[in-house]
Amino acid sequence: MARDNSVSDDDDLADRSSESGDTTGNNGLLDRRSYLKLTGAASVVGGGLATGSAAAAEEYEVIEASNEWYNIDDGEVFENKIIDFSNGNWFGLYARESTDWTIRNVGFVGTHRHDKHAIAVADVGGNTSTIENVYMGDGCIRPSSYSSHGQCGIWVAPEHSGHIDIRNCNVQDWPNNGIYASAPGYNGNGGTVHIDSCYAANNYVSSYRLSSDGSKCTNSVAYNDSDGRFNGRCFWGWNPGRMTVSGCDFSSGSYNDAIHLGRNGETTRITIEETQFDGISQRGDVRLSRGSGLGSNPDLSMPEGVPTSAEEAASGGTSSTQPPQDDADDDAESSLLNTIVFDGNGTAETTSYEFVVSDAVEPSTDENATIDEAATVDGTRASGTVADYLDAFRFDGQIERLSVDGNATVRVNGVEIDPADIDDVLQNVVLIDGSDEDATRYEFTVTGDVERSTYDGASIDDEDAIEDGTVYGAVADWKDAFRYSGEIEELTVDGPGTVSVNGERVDPSDFGTDLPHVLEVQGTGTPVAFEITVDGEIELAGEESPEDEATTISGSTAQSTVTDDSLRFNFSGVLTDVSLTGGTPTITVDGEEIDLEEYGDPKLLPHAIVFDGTETAEPSTYSFRVDGTVMKAQYRNASIDDGDVVEDTTVRGGVGDWLDAYWFDGDIVDGQVLGDATVDIQYNAREQ
Repeated sequence: MARDNSVSDDDDLADRSSESGDTTGNNGLLDRRSYLKLTGAASVVGGGLATGSAAAAEEYEVIEASNEWYNIDDGEVFENKIIDFSNGNWFGLYARESTDWTIRNVGFVGTHRHDKHAIAVADVGGNTSTIENVYMGDGCIRPSSYSSHGQCGIWVAPEHSGHIDIRNCNVQDWPNNGIYASAPGYNGNGGTVHIDSCYAANNYVSSYRLSSDGSKCTNSVAYNDSDGRFNGRCFWGWNPGRMTVSGCDFSSGSYNDAIHLGRNGETTRITIEETQFDGISQRGDVRLSRGSGLGSNPDLSMPEGVPTSAEEAASGGTSSTQPPQDDADDDAESSLLNTIVFDGNGTAETTSYEFVVSDAVEPSTDENATIDEAATVDGTRASGTVADYLDAFRFDGQIERLSVDGNATVRVNGVEIDPADIDDVLQNVVLIDGSDEDATRYEFTVTGDVERSTYDGASIDDEDAIEDGTVYGAVADWKDAFRYSGEIEELTVDGPGTVSVNGERVDPSDFGTDLPHVLEVQGTGTPVAFEITVDGEIELAGEESPEDEATTISGSTAQSTVTDDSLRFNFSGVLTDVSLTGGTPTITVDGEEIDLEEYGDPKLLPHAIVFDGTETAEPSTYSFRVDGTVMKAQYRNASIDDGDVVEDTTVRGGVGDWLDAYWFDGDIVDGQVLGDATVDIQYNAREQ
């Protein structure tokens, strides 16, 4: 199982890329003829490999990445290829305008470093297409500028209307989902996907992500461990699908729960059976059916038929079924040449340490040190504490930074050194201390460099994102810490958590503005209703009129309309959702236009029905049914009542001295009110 652990990377949901991860359109695509020209001089390698299993004696072609999409035609079989990223370029497989295609026996070798998906597909003809025996285990490092919606291993596009079988794939260390196949269900044509006998590890945001009715994930493994770049959900089932998870093994590691279900909006229906996992998180309206054979003891052995290398995949070979190995057990055979030892023997106090090397680092048993499970290794960074014992590490390259707080002795290659002789350029530290009362979201920007730290017992959280000196994250009942150079320019904290800088408590309002980002919605002459959601706070920009009745803000969501005008908002956090009806405006964040397709672009429901009990003496109950879609709404400042039930197209609820409202499309086909509440139906309410 190949990994590239020499470089650590950061996860982010922000969309700030000047290099879009978009794969729409045909610009930059290679057709079959130009592809043959490109690969005419490529090396041809025999398929006999010593992989621990019998590889088929097939030949394969090596394609050097050339910053191109290769367009797969109707009925085409793309097979027995290696895509080589070692030259620093990208190369993607594109099948978003074809049907009945096959991608088979393909290995991606080398670490992907661009804001592009490796495979972007859809079956648009209502047929069945296939992705099988694909190795993507070398993963992706996020570039310094990215959209947050590139860098998928496999991306299934919204226009998918047929069926795709994805089987025997090895997908590891991808920052924007390993297999991202939920778009056809929540904002597309409803095509189905079956993930079977696949192996995924250390992917963020999730390893497997589905949505459409009839989609399945079966006989597959996904997990997070300390060896990978990222941590994320093992499986994420989005609304509005009716999905099945069967025969799977999921382990979330340090991430919170292996299975995540639902999101805000429509109902998610899912059946889980014969599956081992370590927790479920649910959001929104989730209808979960628990079958037999559930447990919490996942077997992380690789499913039979999954390739363990690019060469094995390209030659048609398959894997053995060995579980993931602990690299720490192989210290005697480590290829890393240098040692660093933190010797706490004879010291009275605990010593904390943290260091960064230029190439790679791993725990070691040199000088009879024990492997300390409390020590953290994250790419080229390691940290921990010693008391009356030793911690040791092997590393390659140079020690770039070293911080030691205590009296432990430090030896490099057997020679004692003074930690002060190694320049610690990140001399400042910011600590965000959470609360067990509620979660706290934070964001800050520094003028210099910044990196994660275990200062004062803080955890290293892979979900905290670092981008060009800006950090985004969240804490609950734990601490996050970061070392940095320069000064803090902006600091925003939403929640009960506290912040200290270099050990001193600070007031976030002393740094920059509370809402540092600007979002603008510019109309194009056609009335457009929009709804935008951020993961922080949002308000109309200072020059906009807060009395504008067309604009409503509820929590982190803003709703309004534009025609040939524009509206500006200030917000904290990142933009998470955009919904539109009636047209397509131009939306910018901090002056850069966003790609609406990457935010799903679901259509807003146009009509509203309001039940008004404010003028009645007694509560009223109501029920109604539509022949389209219906969901709860805060239209006209209505309340959202968890006791009101929305089930498919039928609604049942009650009002007292308040309003209940719902968005819907289609027509109301049945309804009744028991009591004196009034009913107001507004067609095309968002345009009024």
